Amino acid sequence: MRSLPLLAALMLATLVSVRAAEPDTRVFEMRTYTVAPGKSEALHQRFRDHSLGLFKKHAITSIGYWVPVENPESQLVFVLAYPSREARETAWRAFMEDPAWKKAFAESEAAGALVTKVDQLFMTATDFSPEVKTEAGKGGRVFELRTYTATPGNLPLLDARFRDHTIGLFGKYGMTNLWYWHLTADQKNADSTLLYFLAHDSKDAAKASFDGFRVDPKWTAAKAASEEKGGGSLTVPDGVKSVFMKATDYSPIK
Repeated sequence: MRSLPLLAALMLATLVSVRAAEPDTRVFEMRTYTVAPGKSEALHQRFRDHSLGLFKKHAITSIGYWVPVENPESQLVFVLAYPSREARETAWRAFMEDPAWKKAFAESEAAGALVTKVDQLFMTATDFSPEVKTEAGKGGRVFELRTYTATPGNLPLLDARFRDHTIGLFGKYGMTNLWYWHLTADQKNADSTLLYFLAHDSKDAAKASFDGFRVDPKWTAAKAASEEKGGGSLTVPDGVKSVFMKATDYSPIK
């Protein structure tokens, strides 16, 4: 049996190694495609057979691809990563000019456009985000994208509450913390937006987890203390949005 001093030394070494880890300085791009009616499978086929391989060819890292649990044929949401914003622009230009992409695009859209709208956000990892990995988890998971809009000046307090309390309590109640992001400075509402992904066994499991989390004494105390510092709620009215999604068959993370 290990002695207490040895265990303490091991714990300290682990803590130091975590704190000394290099921050993730990459730029992440979340793209949301609104799919043309009846074109969902054609769009997935294009990603499956062409886009992912060409992204890799041009040093664009695919993190994950998802469709909403409700009305899954209406949207495709995916996240890409780049070393920097400048690298993103260079890589994207090369991808768009690649003859293989031009051919795949033209053939797939011969009978009409597959996408009617493209929305994009550029993001950076928070200092409390777990490492952004693309490892496949157990199949069948449900992913939840949550977007918070902070009240004026209170994004740092919201971050602190997640860093010091919320993330740990999410884990306590069986939620998997995946990634936490801020918008880059040039994005609208960058000073008030926090986005993050959770994974759950199912939507019912997510509800049970949040039901337990919301009445946990540690959470209620942390919430009250942070709101006292912030002069009220740290999020604006209706400032918490949630979307449940399922990973596509070609998503690196499942």
